[in-house]
Parts: sequence; C-alpha cells; structure tokens
Amino acid sequence: METKGIVARVVAKKGKEQDVENFLKSALSLANAEPETIRWYALKFNHNTFGIFDTFPSEAGRTAHLSGEIANAIMANAEALLEQPPIIETVDLLAIK
Repeated sequence: METKGIVARVVAKKGKEQDVENFLKSALSLANAEPETIRWYALKFNHNTFGIFDTFPSEAGRTAHLSGEIANAIMANAEALLEQPPIIETVDLLAIK
C-alpha cells in the first residue's frame, strides 16, 4: 500500500510550454521502470503550469525516485525550460481509493 507521495509543480517559460508537456509525457517510461513508484501522474493545470503526482510504498521508494532519472532530467533542463525552480513537496497519504 502506498503511504508516501510527491507533489511537484513546474511553470514553463514562455514558448516552452509544449516542450515541458512533451518532456512529462516522455517521462512515463522512466516512471514505469521504477519498481517503487506505484502511481505516477503527469498533470496540466493551465497553459504553462504542469505537475507530477506520484506515490510510493515507503520512504525508501520516495527517496530513490527523488534521486532518479526523472528528477535528474527535470533539474538538468530546468534553466532552459522553466520560469522558476520546480516546487517539490513530499506528502504522507492518509486515504486511498
């Protein structure tokens, strides 16, 4: 059962919105390769604001994800694609359906 999560929000630079959307869609294959990532969602809030919500069975799984390929790729491309650094929050899951 998932007990840990991450909520991340990123704001694309003007003109980079489609690049950010494409990047997030392409990251699904990376998430699928992470055995401790139970659920992974890429989100679009509006034309330039995107997010990721993912869940893990343990703190170890969450920590592995935060130092994994998706996080590394976001940070490596942040200056070119994002208005500001990503906002990343860790959460504890209280109830799941």
